[in-house]
Amino acid sequence: MFDIGFSELFVIAVVALIVLGPERLPRAARFAGLWVRRARAQWYSVRSELENELAAEELRRSLRQTQDELRDAHEALQRSGTDLRDGFNMQSLHDTVERSARAAVQSGDIDPPAVANPPASRETHAPVIPPANTDER
Repeated sequence: MFDIGFSELFVIAVVALIVLGPERLPRAARFAGLWVRRARAQWYSVRSELENELAAEELRRSLRQTQDELRDAHEALQRSGTDLRDGFNMQSLHDTVERSARAAVQSGDIDPPAVANPPASRETHAPVIPPANTDER
């Protein structure tokens, strides 16, 4: 911790023995040991508290990130549901218009050539253009 070797400890012990004497040295050593234990306990307490705070902050950050991901997924799901509902409504509208047109043709309200049959796939197709005559040079 303080990078003190054996020789430094020996010098400190000799100086303490000379200054304090053999009668007061054991009591001073116990007192110093008590303060060292208290300092270590305080250090471990502060370190543990700091680690707990860091873990709690990491947990809060992870929770916020998960909530953001859930919110994004919820919004995407709502958008796809809305798109699906709109697509279904367009299909229903197309079917309704088609039934109305057929009913009008059958009742004779409109002429049959005016109503075109939709393609089977309900997709619009580009007009087919015949290939150019390659015999001309």
